[in-house]
Amino acid sequence: MLKGSRDAVLQRLQPISIHGQLSYDMHYTFADEPDGPMRVARVGPETLSPGLQPGDSVRLDFIVGAVTAVHRL
Repeated sequence: MLKGSRDAVLQRLQPISIHGQLSYDMHYTFADEPDGPMRVARVGPETLSPGLQPGDSVRLDFIVGAVTAVHRL
């Protein structure tokens, strides 16, 4: 996907530190593929809506296949 959005279900948020900079590995499945593969995107904290929890429905914004924003639905 060059640019667009898709609905997903947040499965897990794993914080990681790379050279002291906080990032998250966000594990998710697409809402329209409930039995599809779990996918992972590495995102910065500025990308995430506050207070997201596993099981939340989210809308993911993409640019050239990379997640650029995560919005709670």
